[in-house]
Amino acid sequence: GWFGFNGGSALAANGDAAMAIIVTHMSASMGAFTWMIIEWKKFGKPSALGAVTGMVAGLGTITPASGFVGPGGALIIGLLAGLVCFSATQYIKRGLKIDDSLDVFPVHGVGGILGSLVVAVFASTQLGVLSGYGFADGLSTIAEQFTVQLTGVLSTIAFTAVATYVILKLVSVLTNGLRVDEEEEQQGLDVVSHEETGYNL
Repeated sequence: GWFGFNGGSALAANGDAAMAIIVTHMSASMGAFTWMIIEWKKFGKPSALGAVTGMVAGLGTITPASGFVGPGGALIIGLLAGLVCFSATQYIKRGLKIDDSLDVFPVHGVGGILGSLVVAVFASTQLGVLSGYGFADGLSTIAEQFTVQLTGVLSTIAFTAVATYVILKLVSVLTNGLRVDEEEEQQGLDVVSHEETGYNL
């Protein structure tokens, strides 16, 4: 899937599509490797779930940059994805005590924000082996491109926050609230809402 939409964003079967696929694979690999090394140092051994989560972090982080960075930049982006998304996951779970069971925000959200910002650096053609394919038309420095990227990130956060608030309020008004009571949670929503069990164990 990720190869399809990162490579497919070139809208052609050409070198741009091939490079997008290559950097996607490299970032995913480095994200998995980095996450495993961190787990190994922190917990004494890496886990399969950690490797997969690191891979997804690398994928999510390279996505905004895949059409603009080269292989060297992709390796650094994957490394940053592993480091930053692992730290975000630990902070959200252990520091904030938020139950994000699939680590959606620290992996996809934080990774997407990180990838959107670092494309301003690794799209530069002045970084030697880490060089990318240049900035957007009319922009000539990392600072100019970073300002554009940051504006996009902040606009997206603002829009998403407002839209999510409106949707949650609407759902809360149309239903019995966003949370079920403790007894219903213990029974399971499949039983309470549908009088069926999802799994017969």
